[in-house]
Amino acid sequence: MPENALTLLELNLSIREALTAAFPDSYWIIGEIGEINVNYSGHCYLELIEKGTDSDQIVAKARATIWSSTFRMLKPYFETTTGQTLTTGLKILVKGSVEYHELYGLSINIKDIDPSYTLGDLARKKLEIIKRLEYEGVINMNKELALPLVPQHIAIISSKTAAGYGDFVNHLNNNPNRFAINHTLFPAIMQGNEAESSIVNALDKIYKEHQKYDAVVIIRGGGSQSDLSCFNNYWLAYNIAQFPIPVLTGIGHERDESIADMVAHTKLKTPTAVADFIVSRISAFDFSLDELNQEFSSKVLSLLDSQKNRISNLTDQLPSLIRFRMSGISHNLEMTTQRYETSVNKLLLSHKQQLLNSLMNFKSSTLKLLLHKNQVLEKTDSSLKFIIKPYFERQNHRLEMAEKTNNFLNPRNILKRGYSLTYCNGKLVKETEGLKNNDVIETHLYEGKITSTVSYITTTKNKSEK
Repeated sequence: MPENALTLLELNLSIREALTAAFPDSYWIIGEIGEINVNYSGHCYLELIEKGTDSDQIVAKARATIWSSTFRMLKPYFETTTGQTLTTGLKILVKGSVEYHELYGLSINIKDIDPSYTLGDLARKKLEIIKRLEYEGVINMNKELALPLVPQHIAIISSKTAAGYGDFVNHLNNNPNRFAINHTLFPAIMQGNEAESSIVNALDKIYKEHQKYDAVVIIRGGGSQSDLSCFNNYWLAYNIAQFPIPVLTGIGHERDESIADMVAHTKLKTPTAVADFIVSRISAFDFSLDELNQEFSSKVLSLLDSQKNRISNLTDQLPSLIRFRMSGISHNLEMTTQRYETSVNKLLLSHKQQLLNSLMNFKSSTLKLLLHKNQVLEKTDSSLKFIIKPYFERQNHRLEMAEKTNNFLNPRNILKRGYSLTYCNGKLVKETEGLKNNDVIETHLYEGKITSTVSYITTTKNKSEK
């Protein structure tokens, strides 16, 4: 074992002496609360952290302690001044001394805290978020939406058990004019570290069926500024600003305006104020309807009176107007009749003349046609005389020739020249074939006939003829 070896206690005591010598005074230290716990004895134990300039990465960390005697004074002073509770994520400026305990290590003993720094930091963060929303062009998008004149279908984002939610629903359901206002709760956590994501999730659920609603109402029953710090969150404000239907806020701020209020369509202080706003808007519309109804009735009555007077005046003037009108009509009728008769007479004369002209033309045409036909007939008659006579002479000659031929070929004239015709069984016998002995045959002469019986048959037909 080396002669100069130290025990751990000796080392830690040496570190303690060195640190005490190096950091003899108290120092103002800027840090963000990473963790904070208050034990049963009232001592407050913190973990201070520092994040990178351009990221959320922790670049430094140290334990800190506020002893109960100091914490009892600092806590109310800080919260009264800033409106914020000492909580995780809060940036603070503390005055403390560096202490090193040989058993528990390095720690900062906080003796004082400057609330003005925290106020400035919160204001700076809020201003940065506002500028970012302006730069992105979304900060006024929800304000530009038209809120219906009669918002009767409301989507509510609130804690179900919050007194503010109960007040809001009570005011809607028991409005003095008994307007029917439908409302649906989308429960959300309304304070603390989980509030941002919970409210954004509720907005996402409403977005899926936003056509059913006229407006979204975000309400809670008030609280400290630290409770409401979630409404200064960028992502929540970004979602509210771009929501497709108007968003009304009533989250209980009494002194300051949150960024959620700034980007919402309409901000009101409390849930009850939001309910009154909705009811008063419907009442205003109902009142305007009554006024329109009265104005309409008044104008209708006035118009009826005016028309009644006009009809009465017209009724009084009607007989004279009718007489005047009838006189005018009668005069026009006479003039029309005269013009009609004149026109008819002219028309008749014109047609009569046309008929006469047509008749004369017809007679002239007919006469010309008859003369032409007569001439044609005369020419035809002359032609027939030259044609028919030779024709009949030729036909008469042909008849004489036919008569001579007929006489020459007449069987009787042939018989007269000495020829005869023989029949057997009524058939003319032209050859011996088919005859047999004892057949009875008839021989026809020019004058008379002979009946005989075949006794002998001789055939004279030449072989070349067969």
